[in-house]
Amino acid sequence: MRIAFLGQKSLVLGKKGGGIETHVANLATRLVLRGQDVTVYARRRYSTEHPAYFEGVHVRYLPTLYTKNLEAIIHTLLATIDVCFRNVDVIHYQGVGPALLCWIPRLLRPRVTVVATFHAQDRFHQKWGWIGQLALRAGEWMACHAPHVTITVSHGLQIVCRDLYKTEAVFIPSGADRQTIRKQDMLVAFDVKKDEYILTVGRLFKVKGIHHLIQAFRRVKTTKRLVIVGAPALYDTYLDQLHVLAKGDPRILFLGFQTGSTLAQLYAHAYLYCQPSESEGLPLTVLEAMAFGTAVLVSDIPGNLEAIHRAGFTFENKDVEDLVQQLQHLVDHPEEIKRAQRNVKRVVADHFAWDRIVERTLEVYRSARH
Repeated sequence: MRIAFLGQKSLVLGKKGGGIETHVANLATRLVLRGQDVTVYARRRYSTEHPAYFEGVHVRYLPTLYTKNLEAIIHTLLATIDVCFRNVDVIHYQGVGPALLCWIPRLLRPRVTVVATFHAQDRFHQKWGWIGQLALRAGEWMACHAPHVTITVSHGLQIVCRDLYKTEAVFIPSGADRQTIRKQDMLVAFDVKKDEYILTVGRLFKVKGIHHLIQAFRRVKTTKRLVIVGAPALYDTYLDQLHVLAKGDPRILFLGFQTGSTLAQLYAHAYLYCQPSESEGLPLTVLEAMAFGTAVLVSDIPGNLEAIHRAGFTFENKDVEDLVQQLQHLVDHPEEIKRAQRNVKRVVADHFAWDRIVERTLEVYRSARH
């Protein structure tokens, strides 16, 4: 099959890549290994290199206007127009914002299968004004009604499709593969030691709740450090706010965007991974931490609970006091951390293996085409 992915920022991940970009990179490259012809539409700004092919995937770069409200929709519109004139079998939109336009290929290319993946209810992110929220709400409706098939990355979003939009969706989560890494050279470079830091990774905007984590960590009695990995969203001052909150506590370390072996080492050797997000579809960073056998502490939102499958620890969403108590308890009880480390890898193997996810995605494509 000839498959095109629309809506993601890039395939060659750069400093602004997020969960959707990681999801598409894993899915697209594995589809190529299974003999599929895959094209990913990308924006040049989000990677330092711009190869025409990456691990067998054709990367097509199109322009856009780099403003908060117009960047994604203009790029997706141009990609939609472009793909409608190409020989493809499946057009797969990633995210509810881009899915706002998935009616166009349904109209112009009726023989092509159109699929949309509902990754998260982005309209709840504080960065959007009322116009953006309205557009994203419309994108949710369109993602549920215009494509041949709607995929959700969590059971919680599957329920949203059924109860709010009165349509059935197929559940296929994001994935992770179990990892082992022993190298620690990058830890030395960052002046941190194995099991002596708590890690959080992700795009730095307010809905991720990093401000709750910093406020709580400052009250925890420990010599361990808090390592924050991630880059801010464009046009956002949230990182500046985080630096103000962390001021005066030398235990808190901002490492910016990291990837590859560096990020793998940080995941693998953390004492605990903490995900304080206020809203998620299915948090890929939590799955990645679990894949390295790192114990996880997450806010008790549905997406996080679905990811950990009772193998990790939770605190009440947005409750700094509860987060302080949970962090302190886990710092003081390493035996509980050891037990969780064994459980999280089992959960990844049983529920989130990428090979199984790719096969299920192919099954959706095939069934929609018949």
